[in-house]
Amino acid sequence: MNRTEQILEMDKIKQRWADLALTDWAKEEISNTVPCLSQAELNVKQAETTEARKLLEQGGNPPLVSLAGLQGWTTIAEKGGCLTANQLEELGMALTAIRRMKSYLARFKGMEMSLPYYEEELDPLEELEQEIRVQIRNGQVDDLATKLLHTLRRDIERTRERMREKAEAVIRGNKECMSDHFSTVRNGRICIPVKKEYKFRIPGTVIDKSSTGNTLFIEPVAAGKYYEELQELLIEEENEVRRILFTLTAAVADGTEVLKHDRKVMEKLDFIFSKGKLSLDYDGVEPQIQMERRILLKDGRHPLMDRKVSVPLQFEIGNGVNGIIITGPNTGGKTVAIKTVALNCMMAQCGLHVAAAKASICMNSSYLCDIGDGQNLAENLSTFSAHITNVLEILRKVDRESLVVMDELGSGTDPTEGMGIAIAILEELRKSGALFLVTTHYPEVKQYAERQEGILNARMTFDKESLQPLYQLVIGEAGESCAFHIARRLGMPVKMLACAAEAAYGKQVLSCEKGISAGKQKETASKLKKASTDGLLQKPEKKFNLGDSVMVYPDKKIGIVCKTANEKGVLQVQMPDKKIWINHKRVKLHVAAAELYPEDYDFSIIFDTVENRKLRHQMGKHHVEGAQIQIDETC
Repeated sequence: MNRTEQILEMDKIKQRWADLALTDWAKEEISNTVPCLSQAELNVKQAETTEARKLLEQGGNPPLVSLAGLQGWTTIAEKGGCLTANQLEELGMALTAIRRMKSYLARFKGMEMSLPYYEEELDPLEELEQEIRVQIRNGQVDDLATKLLHTLRRDIERTRERMREKAEAVIRGNKECMSDHFSTVRNGRICIPVKKEYKFRIPGTVIDKSSTGNTLFIEPVAAGKYYEELQELLIEEENEVRRILFTLTAAVADGTEVLKHDRKVMEKLDFIFSKGKLSLDYDGVEPQIQMERRILLKDGRHPLMDRKVSVPLQFEIGNGVNGIIITGPNTGGKTVAIKTVALNCMMAQCGLHVAAAKASICMNSSYLCDIGDGQNLAENLSTFSAHITNVLEILRKVDRESLVVMDELGSGTDPTEGMGIAIAILEELRKSGALFLVTTHYPEVKQYAERQEGILNARMTFDKESLQPLYQLVIGEAGESCAFHIARRLGMPVKMLACAAEAAYGKQVLSCEKGISAGKQKETASKLKKASTDGLLQKPEKKFNLGDSVMVYPDKKIGIVCKTANEKGVLQVQMPDKKIWINHKRVKLHVAAAELYPEDYDFSIIFDTVENRKLRHQMGKHHVEGAQIQIDETC
């Protein structure tokens, strides 16, 4: 099995999917399903899933059957063999299912869907079905299959009755010679139980004797006269039964090509409806498939998680952002988040609905994953060695159309060296143009994402009061490990926390929380300075000017820059109804200010209030006692 499927748990999705299919062909097809690389073909697969779900919701489960023996039955018929009554009865049931499936689909042909038109591909061979139903019943040829068979079986029963009457008459006339008062059948013959000492009193043939030898089972001469007649009737009955079975088998042989086609159509329908059943199972939706390198999940869920405990995921990547680096506390849901995104994308490319309220999925040429410690004792691979081996393989395969997910990037070794390796890996991924999701704890990696074009930080939320993760992803903000905060809330003394902060950040502190903050700032500044000398971290360029018309993502609304970006890359944009502060990475130039306004244009006309403009005008002429300009800092 594909290792990536196991990592992302696609193998578990396939197992649940296969359990909803009935035919062996559909189960095999499910097992061999891989992400589709043709958008046109994938749109067809998604439409099939959507239509199957609609039919299931409105018409209930379709009358599909496994058709397990159909191929074997047609092979016997084609080779001139003879099908048994049981086989013909099962074949008749299969034909009935095909007829009912045809009727089921026909009910929906007016709904402007393509799936119901599979009805035209099905031929239930109703004449053959009717013949089998009339002539075969309860696993044998029915008495009324033909007039001759009915007559023969009636004569057989009468002959056996006469034999019993003759035997019982002998018993009644010779009670003193009998060891019992009823006749029995031995070796197909009617016999009476005669005491050994009276064997010469009863004319007939000894057929058997009891275990003690005291009783002989004798076929009376009067009953034996009917035995030959019975055998002749049984031979005629057998010949008639075989003739009927051969006739029905010949009819099956004539319809072999139709039956083979019916089987293929039913197997195809079983595969399609299994996708619809799976969508109902986890309440999926059809994703929009587009060729842009963009992924959007609204209220996304992991399809294997209980909806009652699963926290909906809001996720978007693309529109100039190719990488997202997720940080936050352990057990905060970082790994689940990246697996949720990758698994839903893979499911979508396999023609399945995704577990979300709304989704837009791009076509990915490959799914490249490094999740889990990957230790391999047989190959003497440590956690770090296993990670690096996987990462190097990923970097060899990655291209612009890939989706890459990596968990705990750079972990398993010295933190400083691991941080450097993590940033180097991110640089290679950024250069490849692939979409990538990465989780990490390194603060330097967060800073790298903050300053690098095309990469955004994200964090998993954490309730510092209850010390519980909230499992919500917030894109655009870096997270923190919360280790010191958790330790303080759990009772660690301030002196110990101060010592920990000094060891971690190189500065003794008086107030634990202030010291931690200062220590972080000192460490970050030091490491950023070193990183910038290596050319890995670059201060964001001033991309936008005052008055530029820009598009704000993800809402794609137009605004005007009213304050340029600060040292953190955050700028203020005037929207139609308010001013907002936003990271420059989420803003795209729409029309430059130079194209909209004269060179010496006074932007206070747009951004300042009438009161402030009047006051500035008065203050420009003379001193105004108690005057104060009101600065709008709304966000």
